[in-house]
Amino acid sequence: MVHEHIDTIDALMAHYVAGSLPEPARVLVESHLEMKPDNRGLVTGLEFLAGEALEDISASPIGDRDAQLSSIFASAAPRGSRGDRLDKSFFPTSLRNLVGFDVDKVPWKRKLPGFREYSVDIDGCEVSLMWIRAGRALPAHTHKGMELTLILDGAFTDSRGRFGPGDISVADETVDHRPIAETDRPCIAFSVLDAPVKLTGSFRQLIGDLIG
Repeated sequence: MVHEHIDTIDALMAHYVAGSLPEPARVLVESHLEMKPDNRGLVTGLEFLAGEALEDISASPIGDRDAQLSSIFASAAPRGSRGDRLDKSFFPTSLRNLVGFDVDKVPWKRKLPGFREYSVDIDGCEVSLMWIRAGRALPAHTHKGMELTLILDGAFTDSRGRFGPGDISVADETVDHRPIAETDRPCIAFSVLDAPVKLTGSFRQLIGDLIG
């Protein structure tokens, strides 16, 4: 996903501030911040530190000034936060802009009993929207790369704890988990992967999870 390893939320936010995340991961972080604006404190602090570091760098002339200005004026306007929105959309603004629709228009495909998914490749990443039936367990798996998952509605639990609306799960090859949607409502999530997952667990458990 990036050249350096990401294994914590703090590291993910640092890469977001540095602008080194691929587009889907950047959208995932922006969606998280839109759902949980109180968490912008860490990002603001990192931006402040980055600004101080820039002040210590010697100035250098800008090459092709006219081209740089044209690029700036042609760029899209900054996206607003959830607090700026007047619509009643289910998806955060950044996510809706990325996929081009809201939850009622998702072209879901049934992958397993109680599990639906919409998946597309963007910027070298597998980007997925997932719908998991209440109480449904996903097959146990680990990761050949990085998996970032943002919970949009409902919640799931695994060996690390509970992930609810606005929470981000960061998983890599050190995480072997079996996410289970909570029993009160379906779990809807947005995930970004830079490599396939690897199924784990016993054969008996795998068969049970695949049947659902």
